[in-house]
This record gives sequence, C-alpha cells and structure tokens, in this order.
Amino acid sequence: MGKIGLFNLEDQFAFYGAYHNNPVNIAIHEFFVWPIFFTALVILYFIPPFFNLPNLEFSLWQSHVVLVWNVGFIVALIYAAYYVILDPKAGSLGALLCALCWVVSSFVARPLGFSLAWKVVLVAQVVCWTAQFIGHGVFEKRAPALFDNLAQALVMAPFFVLLEALQTLFGYEPYPGFQASVQAKIEANIKEWKEKHHKLIMS
Repeated sequence: MGKIGLFNLEDQFAFYGAYHNNPVNIAIHEFFVWPIFFTALVILYFIPPFFNLPNLEFSLWQSHVVLVWNVGFIVALIYAAYYVILDPKAGSLGALLCALCWVVSSFVARPLGFSLAWKVVLVAQVVCWTAQFIGHGVFEKRAPALFDNLAQALVMAPFFVLLEALQTLFGYEPYPGFQASVQAKIEANIKEWKEKHHKLIMS
C-alpha cells in the first residue's frame, strides 16, 4: 500500500477504472485486450534475438515448437514481472498468462511464417482496437486512457482486465478495502472530468 507512481496498484487501477466504467465497454475490453497482447507477441517472434542462447525445442500436440529467446520473450518477461510487483497473487496469475501467451504465440508464429503472420496480426489488431474505440465512443462516451497515459494502455491494461474479472467473478481484493477505495477515486475522477468537460462546452 505504500508504493507510489507506476507501482501503486490502487491509484493505477482507479485511473483505469475511470475510463472503463460502463459495463458494455468493460466487457469489450475483457474480450479484446489480451488478444492484442498475444498477437503482438506473434509478430515479435520474428525479430531476431539480441543474445546467443540455444532455442528451446519440444513437441506439443504432435507439432514441433521452437521457443526463441527474442524480443517477444523480453516483452512477456517485463509484463509478467511488473504484474507480480503490482500484486503478487493476481500478478502471478497474470505472469502465468503472459508466459502462456509467449509459448502459444511461438507455436502459432513459426508455421505461419512472417509473410502470413503479419497479415493475421494486422487484422486482429485492427479489429481489437476498433472494438475498444467503439466501446469508448458509443458506450463509455469518454476518450480511451491511452490519450492521457499511453504506458498504462499498452502495459497495464491486460493485468487490469484480469483483476477486474477476478473481482467480478470471485470478489477478489489485493487487500481489504481495496475496492471501496478504488471506487471512491474512480467517482472523484469521473466527477472532475465531467466538470472540465462541461466547462469546455460552456466556454
């Protein structure tokens, strides 16, 4: 609870929640955020590694899988470590999902090849991002958080939709009073935004 800045889960989640308060918009993000992360790892598979380590090769479902210690691995590792720092319990689950995404993305990327993979990834990214912009524009009626905090939109969103799902399905809290405190901050943020928005309209 004493963490600050990027490592203060309560403040970061409250900021995210203020931009994702509408149930339809929340559902859209729950469905589309992780595919953005996954497909990004698919295309990152093709960036050559910066270090010379032997590939990890094994058979999975009668297919030969080659895990390359490349940029995709580094990105997944950074995301995983950050989520664990934010909240060791839910973050560990988030880290496991990051690792799973990296493994499966490698499983998908290698047989596709770059010439086909980039097209698949492009379509997936366009669909996922478009859905989220619709969620904000039509249902939330507030611009996405990426316009105010790009790092949060790209790095924190996967963990926040996971944490949101854990809260909804299991009533999970990183610590007692977390949800109540976050909700109060969300309401204050939305109130402040509405007042600023009203002033802009009236001016």
